[in-house]
Amino acid sequence: MIIQENISLKPYNSFGIEAYANQFADIKSETELIEILKTHRNSNLFVLGGGSNLLLTHDINALVLHINNKGKEVLDERGDEIFVKIQAGENWHEFVLWCIHNDFGGIENLSLIPGNVGTAPIQNIGAYGVELKEVFESCEAIELESLSTKTFTKSDCKFGYRNSFFKTKGKGKYIITNVTFNLRKSNHNLNTSYGAIQHELNKSSINNPTIKDVSDAVIKIRQSKLPDPKKIGNSGSFFKNPVITASQFNQLKRNFPEIPNYEVSTTEIKIPAGWLIEKAGFKGKRFGNYGVHKNQALVLVNYGSANGNDIFNLSKLIQKTIKRIFNIDLEAEVNII
Repeated sequence: MIIQENISLKPYNSFGIEAYANQFADIKSETELIEILKTHRNSNLFVLGGGSNLLLTHDINALVLHINNKGKEVLDERGDEIFVKIQAGENWHEFVLWCIHNDFGGIENLSLIPGNVGTAPIQNIGAYGVELKEVFESCEAIELESLSTKTFTKSDCKFGYRNSFFKTKGKGKYIITNVTFNLRKSNHNLNTSYGAIQHELNKSSINNPTIKDVSDAVIKIRQSKLPDPKKIGNSGSFFKNPVITASQFNQLKRNFPEIPNYEVSTTEIKIPAGWLIEKAGFKGKRFGNYGVHKNQALVLVNYGSANGNDIFNLSKLIQKTIKRIFNIDLEAEVNII
């Protein structure tokens, strides 16, 4: 196993932030991972996946383990169901496209989400009315203390809104090596009611959509709103959509009758964070080499040479302003290091 020193992490984070790793190892198999964990038990470790949900505000004085193992495998088929095992280093969107090509349904709404498969359960990624937990079967992860491999079921993962066991009690204790998904190979259950999916399908005169049609619609919508990280550094949605009490929502609606909302339960309401940020005047606002994207207020961007602290300070300003105007606490979805 080759360990490199003083490596730039700019190519490994979608914000395009320049930061350096004291040491860096590209991990291409579970065997390599266990080997390096055995030989560096007392080292500071930093686990890096696709780097799409990460804001680096300083250099990493640790051994960075870049999880880059590849592989896709069909494990089992039961009636309409098909179970596929995907290695952690696989790119998420490429995995979605592979499923579309094979007519495996269930994750078409999650098209074009940046990042890798191994980090998807950590965040319980979601978009357009679908969350990863709905198709998650299990995952395998190496426990750093014992170096043993443990299988986590859906209930083990404690999935919540952009949250899981791996972000709470299990944080920093495990490295996910592969994920198994429960998908459908026929009789697909399409979700076209969220956001603009149905509108996009209607524009194309599609009355009986396939999973590819839904995926294509999601891709068009995302590309119209979200900047390509290869062109403008960003990490997608920077903030979670806040969930507030019904009574707080009723108070807000008196001052902002047009406020969009989604009922979570009889006592909780979800508010689009992008609407709050736009209403506060930040949409399209630029501060030199960084700012808020012109088409989607939920996305903070690096126009070229910003550093992590520039973007972090902008996020704090947005949080403070939203609190002052709406009395709502915005929580960052991105991991800030």
